[in-house]
Amino acid sequence: MSDLPKVYSINYNLRNAEGVVVDTSEGGEPLTFLEGSGVVVKGVEQALKERKVGDVLDVTIPPELAYGTHNPDYLQEVPKSLFDAVEDVVVGMKFQTNTGDQTQVVKIVKVGKDSVTVDANHPLAGFTLFFDIEILSIRDASDEEVRLGYPIAKD
Repeated sequence: MSDLPKVYSINYNLRNAEGVVVDTSEGGEPLTFLEGSGVVVKGVEQALKERKVGDVLDVTIPPELAYGTHNPDYLQEVPKSLFDAVEDVVVGMKFQTNTGDQTQVVKIVKVGKDSVTVDANHPLAGFTLFFDIEILSIRDASDEEVRLGYPIAKD
């Protein structure tokens, strides 16, 4: 068995706690990713280890192995004046922010007279994820793929 990271190609359905599909590869291209690249949550990578092509998995992933727990430190109250260019600031709106080299999306969770509370947690933080996964292919990554950090299309 090779020590190189693997390139996986999977079909998946992501369901919420009520069983409703909230994301899927169905009707589109399979998800192909390099192991360890951060494209999928840790829980999915762990579920795929020691598996083989053709395996169909029903995987429950706790927040700690998905998008983390909801972190109250990621809630921030900011001056409403930061949104002067927006005509009507309402709860649920999402904005992209730039802090240094990082870009992140924040969601408005409270609008006050002079301030707005934004939440920078991932939208799925704090949630248990329920995946149905079918493994379509597994192969060793090439040295170039490892160097690049992503799979290169193979014929």
